Amino acid sequence: MKYQVEVTIDVPRDKVISLFDNPDNMKKWMKGLQSFTPLGGTPGQPGAKSQLVFLTNGRRMEMVETITVRDLPREFSGVYEAKGVWNSVRNLFEEVPGGKTRYVSEQEFRFSGFMKLFGWLMPGAFRKESMRYLQDFKNFVESEYRKG
Repeated sequence: MKYQVEVTIDVPRDKVISLFDNPDNMKKWMKGLQSFTPLGGTPGQPGAKSQLVFLTNGRRMEMVETITVRDLPREFSGVYEAKGVWNSVRNLFEEVPGGKTRYVSEQEFRFSGFMKLFGWLMPGAFRKESMRYLQDFKNFVESEYRKG
């Protein structure tokens, strides 16, 4: 399953990237994120692996992030693997006139085991969740920018 979601953030791209590129900010906009733990490689660089632990609706979910592309301020991409789910995420940041930033997220999911059925029955749930994360990030960035 592949799809793309996007938002326009009312903040210049350099400011968006400075907030995006700081792992300490992840808990401020990723609902349910309990921990982000580097596992290997140089943090933030291609090949680096980290474990993300989420608590959502009382369920614990662990995934491993592997960074595949770091070409900031233009692109930051990675693969996220959890039980039964493989997710490739390509994050693109484009300057928009008026000091704004278009944040485009290209998603590809592959499922195995029980998750195959879930992915087939509820593809809209994944798109909705991706859009929620983009909107939460947009809200976080715009709020931080207004604080000055």
